[in-house]
Amino acid sequence: MEHAFAGPRKIADRMEGFSIEKIARTEVDRFVELCVQPPAIHRYGASMARRVHALALHVIEHYNGKAANIWKAGKPDGEEVLRRVKALPGFGDQKARIFVALLGKQLGVTPEGWREAAGAYGEEGSRRSIADVTSAETLAEVRAFKKAAKAAGKEAVGG
Repeated sequence: MEHAFAGPRKIADRMEGFSIEKIARTEVDRFVELCVQPPAIHRYGASMARRVHALALHVIEHYNGKAANIWKAGKPDGEEVLRRVKALPGFGDQKARIFVALLGKQLGVTPEGWREAAGAYGEEGSRRSIADVTSAETLAEVRAFKKAAKAAGKEAVGG
């Protein structure tokens, strides 16, 4: 998790600041080159670079260049926030639910029905995903949950 979440800082360092406008204006192949240079922004650097580029274009096109409009524009309820997040490039159902949980648990974005939209990731006191990581202790608890789930033969999920 730490490697993946360090990616935005690497992009910012390489682009003299993190800006979706700069990312979107950069030709995609050039952006990929920037992202795969060591240390790469992600374990799958080229693939993630293409997703980040597509995401920047999507936010500009659909949300006036402001990511916060995904959960603010029109005062959406939890299901609508989930629908909007699922429509983002690179976000499937599970990642979208984790993101809704992260918004609610860590950023105070709690529209009506957000916990239901987040599913198990929205449960109070859960330790299932990055949405629950606020310290070294909770990181260890999330890792323990994933390890136990894997050992039980269940798919370990979350980000």
